[in-house]
Amino acid sequence: MPRIIGVDIPDKKPIRIALRYIHGIGPVNSELILKEAGIDGQVRAHELTDDQLAQLAGIIDGTYVVEGALRRAVAQNIGRLRDIRSYRGDRHRRGLPVNGQRTRTNARTRKGRKKTVAGKKGVKGMK
Repeated sequence: MPRIIGVDIPDKKPIRIALRYIHGIGPVNSELILKEAGIDGQVRAHELTDDQLAQLAGIIDGTYVVEGALRRAVAQNIGRLRDIRSYRGDRHRRGLPVNGQRTRTNARTRKGRKKTVAGKKGVKGMK
């Protein structure tokens, strides 16, 4: 497996897809990087020469914030929101959706599995 910036990328996939395995590089950035390097996106990752891999690593290092630095930056941003006690920071702290989504239904990714709460029993004798 070729390594770019300390990340193993799959060898059998086209390089335009393999670059997406680096945290912080998506479809658009992958295409831009390959265009700047002058590499065809359909070439398989294992077919690249060491010079081409070094060129890709240089472009990514010089232009993009990826992997550990990106994760650290995101964590710092969330920590800042928590520290200043903003609404968004409070939502992060409680583990609820942050960007205005509804929570009455459909927030299971953030809230976790359902916690069943005993409902009210029907009152007997009512008509």
